[in-house]
Amino acid sequence: MLDSNKTALGLLTAALPLALIAALMSGPVSIDLAAALREGWQSQTSDAVILWQLRLPRALLAILVGAALGMGGAAMQGMLRNPLAEPALLGVSSGAALAAILLLYYGLAWQSGWWLPLLAIGGAFVAVLSVWVLAGRGASASRLVLAGVAINAFLSALMALALNYAPSMFAMQEIVFWLLGSLANRGWDQLLLSLPFIVAGGLLLFACRNYLRALTLGEASAASLGFGGRRYPLALLLGIAAAVGAGVAVAGTIGFIGLVVPHLMRPLVRQDPARLLWASALCGALLLLLADIFVLNFVGAQELRIGAVTAFIGAPFFFWLIVSARRGGAL
Repeated sequence: MLDSNKTALGLLTAALPLALIAALMSGPVSIDLAAALREGWQSQTSDAVILWQLRLPRALLAILVGAALGMGGAAMQGMLRNPLAEPALLGVSSGAALAAILLLYYGLAWQSGWWLPLLAIGGAFVAVLSVWVLAGRGASASRLVLAGVAINAFLSALMALALNYAPSMFAMQEIVFWLLGSLANRGWDQLLLSLPFIVAGGLLLFACRNYLRALTLGEASAASLGFGGRRYPLALLLGIAAAVGAGVAVAGTIGFIGLVVPHLMRPLVRQDPARLLWASALCGALLLLLADIFVLNFVGAQELRIGAVTAFIGAPFFFWLIVSARRGGAL
């Protein structure tokens, strides 16, 4: 069993560069990939421009955002010890989305390419800190969930209000499309902006890996092992806010990756919440990249939103999960 798990993780690792090559070759225009790579990023030929300025940053952004969502979901489920938890449960995605919507609402988003992602990341941090303050000192996992649901519901109501009073149909369409999630028209600017936040968030989550292991024994046992106090839960929340908030800031709200991926990876890491972080980051990156390849090869009047693709992946998975639980499997 252990060897088969290592083999599966090895196959996932090997599949990621293959999927990256497939993503670079996907799109409405065929390019000579080998020639474009040889010419380098400074070349002005059409193949090189398409590769280096359009497809490569988009594919790398899919990997980065997918890794952030997968790792954030694993950390959230480990911290709350709830298999149905994901970053959106505590308002991280909603906080980032609301800040972005307000900018889109007032038509200021495209005056500077940095305003939208920066404010969205700030919105994620504000949402997490609001949950932290509302839950109060020494909050249990259940109280954190309740505070998160309350903040998330409030932010969702504000988003609905912004949509209701959108100044024009164009603004409403822009907001709705952004909420559906997309990697279209993203470039190096978005990649470089989100990279430090996602890396910092990932390192913060990795630093809390032993706390997540101790939590599997219960909060009282974790405290007896030296993981008491509020430092570790706060570090986890800030790590999730940085990684997931940065992902939402540049790609919009992409659901189900943070929810589904930890379930897929948990058997392969023998339920170890610490190893689950990196396994979920790997699987999340691969899953979002494959979803983007599907989007790039989808033939339609306009580009399919990647959030819709991940929803189509996630919903059947949960149908299967429920049926499995009814047959005696563990949820």
